[in-house]
Parts: sequence; structure tokens; C-alpha cells
Amino acid sequence: MPEGPSIVILKEEAAGFEGRVVKQVAGNSRLDLQRMRGERITALCSWGKHFLIVFPTFAMRVHFMLFGSYRINERREAAPRMSLQFAGGKEMNFYACSLRYIEGDLDVVYDWSADVMADAWDPKKARRKLKARPDMLAADALLDQTIFSGVGNIIKNEVLHRIRVHPESEIGALSSRKLGELIAQAREYSFDFLEWKKAYVLRKHYQVHTKTICPRDGQRLTYRAKLGRAQRRAFFCERCQKLYRLE
Repeated sequence: MPEGPSIVILKEEAAGFEGRVVKQVAGNSRLDLQRMRGERITALCSWGKHFLIVFPTFAMRVHFMLFGSYRINERREAAPRMSLQFAGGKEMNFYACSLRYIEGDLDVVYDWSADVMADAWDPKKARRKLKARPDMLAADALLDQTIFSGVGNIIKNEVLHRIRVHPESEIGALSSRKLGELIAQAREYSFDFLEWKKAYVLRKHYQVHTKTICPRDGQRLTYRAKLGRAQRRAFFCERCQKLYRLE
């Protein structure tokens, strides 16, 4: 599943379509895709894992789920879920993704301050949300899109290793300082992810995700196929990542 930084890259790659009129629309979605034909794209936005194609009175939300992908000015052999075509042979093609129309003002629908990649990101608001849920596991907190929009499983695993916190730690048991580290690194690692992915070296920087040995102390990493409420894969070190529990 593409995480927030990957959607930012898509937004940058597609920037040239802003202001352009959709000439033709195709795809195997059950939605009425023809609604976009003849409409001008006014903006391209990202919110967490959502890519938003904005028109004057509505927007198309693209969510890539687990296996979605896209192509700009080229095509895959597979049939697209949605294909937007423009003058000059330019096109955007989206595959195996979830599509949804959003009506009206996006500012009413989206809390931009929850997006860890956004200029509007508000760490103080994230802290208030976390404090309101002291029993939540650290792993689940990082994957909660209402708190850390854009954070996915890779970022979750790597952030928890960076700050030496066991994924099953309870948020309410973390000190104020440790909670601050979690919030800060959710954003900082996301921007590191963005830089590394653009340079095609992201996997080289994995410390624990899909790894077997902790690079910090040489301990064999623990792997859980399903951990927490989110039931996502977890890679962590039992030695250097401390388990914090409420008493």
C-alpha cells in the first residue's frame, strides 16, 4: 500500500495536468466516470494516502489500497480502473484502486492538520488526540489516519525502532518526552522516506522492516504477521525497543 510520501511523489509527477481539460475518460470502475469529461482540473492534492483530482464543484479521490498503481503518459497491459486523457496524447492511468467522488469543499471533508506531509501539520493536535486514547497501542496509533494521515506500515515499524519503543506499548504509558519523539519522528521519517524513494534507495535504508537482525545491537528481530488492532506486519527488536505498559 503506497504511504503518504508516495502520494506526494504522484502529486508532483502529475502537476502538469493542473489547469487542463479532460478530453476522454475510460476505465472499468462502476462509477460514472464520464462526469469528468470536459471538466477542467483546478488542483491536484494529497491527504495522507488519498490522491485528489479537484474539479470546480467536486473531486475524485483515488486510494490505492494494497495493490494499486498508476502510470503517467504510459499504460500497463492491465485494464485501468480509470484513465483520464488530455490533448496532445497526455494521460493519467490508475489501476486496482478505489475511486470515490467527493462533493463540495474539501476543507470540510479533510483535516489537513492531520497529514504528516502537509504544511498544515499540527503536532499539538496529534498529541491531544493521543492523550485522549491512553489504552491505544503505539503501533495502532501510528497507523490511525485521523492522527497520522499518510503513515503506513513501513513508517510505523521504522519510527518505533528509531525511538526505541515496542509496538505493543500503550500510549498512556509513554512519558511526555517519548510521546513527543513519536509525534516528531512520524513526520521526520516520512520526509526521509520521500527523499530516499525519490533517489530509489528507500529499501537500503530499512533498519527493521522486512529485516531479521537489529542493526543497533545484533539481536534477532521479532516478526509478527498480525499485530494490534490494525493486524499489520510488525518487525521489532525485543532488546532495544522498550515495552511501556500502564500500571
